[in-house]
Formats: sequence, C-alpha cells, structure tokens
Amino acid sequence: MSETKKGTSKYLMGFIIAFVGALFFSTKAVIVKHAFINTDVDAVTLLALRMIFALPFYVSVGLFASNKITATPFTKKQWVYVIGLGLAGYYLSSLFDFIGLQYISAGLERLILFLYPTFVVLMNAFIFKQKIKPVQKLALILTYIGIGVAYFSELKFNTSNANFFIGSFFVFLCAVTFAAYIAGSGKLIPQTGATRFTAYAMIASSIGVLAHYFLTGNTIHHFSTPLLWYGLILGIVATVLPTFMVSGAIKKIGANNVAIISSIGPVSTILQAHYVLGEHITIAQIAGTILVIVGVILIGWKGGESN
Repeated sequence: MSETKKGTSKYLMGFIIAFVGALFFSTKAVIVKHAFINTDVDAVTLLALRMIFALPFYVSVGLFASNKITATPFTKKQWVYVIGLGLAGYYLSSLFDFIGLQYISAGLERLILFLYPTFVVLMNAFIFKQKIKPVQKLALILTYIGIGVAYFSELKFNTSNANFFIGSFFVFLCAVTFAAYIAGSGKLIPQTGATRFTAYAMIASSIGVLAHYFLTGNTIHHFSTPLLWYGLILGIVATVLPTFMVSGAIKKIGANNVAIISSIGPVSTILQAHYVLGEHITIAQIAGTILVIVGVILIGWKGGESN
C-alpha cells in the first residue's frame, strides 16, 4: 500500500472514531435530563453513579499503560498537574454541568458548553501568552453572537423558570473548568502520553466525585434498578468510550481535526433532545448553533495552520 493510501486510510479511520466519539459524548445531556425527569435522583448521586461504573475501566487502562517498558514515571510536578486537571475537568465541570441540567434544556446546555474552545483560546492568550490571531477573533465574535441568539430564543420559552439563569451560569462554569482541563492537558500530554494522562486524570476526577458523594452524607443502598441503568449508560456510553475514542482519534489525525469533527456535538444533542425529550427547536436556535459551529471550525482551522 502506498504512503498516500496509508495516510488516507489513517485519516478516514481517525475521522470515523472522532465522529462516533462525538456522538457518544453528545448523549450525556439527554441521558442526564431523562434521568432527572424519570427518577428523583439529584446531580451528585447521578454523577457518582457515572463514575462508579467508569472508574474500573480507567484503573485497568492506567495500570496497563504504566506497566509498559517504555512508560516513564511521572514527576511530582506532573502528578500534581494531572490530579488538578482531572479534578477541574471531570469533577468540577461535570458537577456544574449536572446541576445546570436540572434547570435548562439539553440543547441549550450543549451550546453553552460548546463555548469551551473559545475559552481555551482566551486562556492560552492570557496565561500562556499566545497571540490571538485575526481569524480567532472572528471565531470568538461569531461564537458569542451565536450563543446570544440561541440563548435569548430559549429564554422566551422559559419565562416561568426562576432558575433558568442559575442553570445557565452553572453550565457556563462547566465550560470554563473544562476549558482549563483542555488547555492544561495540551501542555502535559506531550510529556506524559495521551492514554496515561486520560486514565489518571479520570481516576482523580472519579475519586473527587465519590469523595464528594460520601462526604455529603449519601449512601448506596437506595439505588433503584432504573437509576443503575442510567449510571451504567452514562459511565460507559457517554464517558469511557468517548474519552478513549477521542484520545485515539487525536493520535491519528491531530487535536485540531478532532475539534472540528466534534462540532457535530451540539447538533446531535439538539436533535436527540427534540426526539427523545420533546424539546422544541426554533429557527433562532438553528441560526445560533450554526454560528457557534462556524466559530469552532475557524478555531480548528487556525490550529491546523500553526502545526
């Protein structure tokens, strides 16, 4: 097989893995909303169940990756960063996200959360002193206009929801903390490797979630069968599979291409929320979604130019 065909085959495989991973990730908000509607579960309990089912997979992968002959031990500084980023990216951000989803629609949640690539750009600019290029500025403007259009359209249908702004704020915090995870991991993964970083960061976040759950006085004896199923689906379909699929896709085709492909996420969530949860879709939502996706794609293309 020629080098060109090998490259095409590798990109196609990476594209498929990234696309399916993005679809799996996009199911999270719908599953969470469905659980809130059909059970009396709270955000912390549902998040704990998610991590209980996911944790064994991350521990297994972490042990396997660490036992490789080529695995270089982490330094103390790297351990601090991995644990800190894991707690920020999948403990705090997930907690904020689950709390926010109690008050706003799954479609709006995904749009607000999808601001995180723009926050990564801003964090890299202010923390790591990376210059914001003109195309990035355009992307930021388009993205925030898109969120504004979709947000105010959603607000019209939620005039009686006293917690609408609170829910939006928590999802906004989720986007900020997840952006911190992405920005930090971009600096650390080249040193530690994607698989080990992902496994250990997720282990740290799982421990944080479970510690929060038990320290707030919760127990495990009251889990109903439907609730366990929600936890299992969240843990495997919306967490374990997509995290490793995205890592694998990044290895094959690069982070910028994966970021562009992941733009399918908000569209997928909005469609799932419409057909599964009965959430409305408005012209303004569609227009806002398109603007957000165009902004994220511009950011991805910018990254591709700098590689």
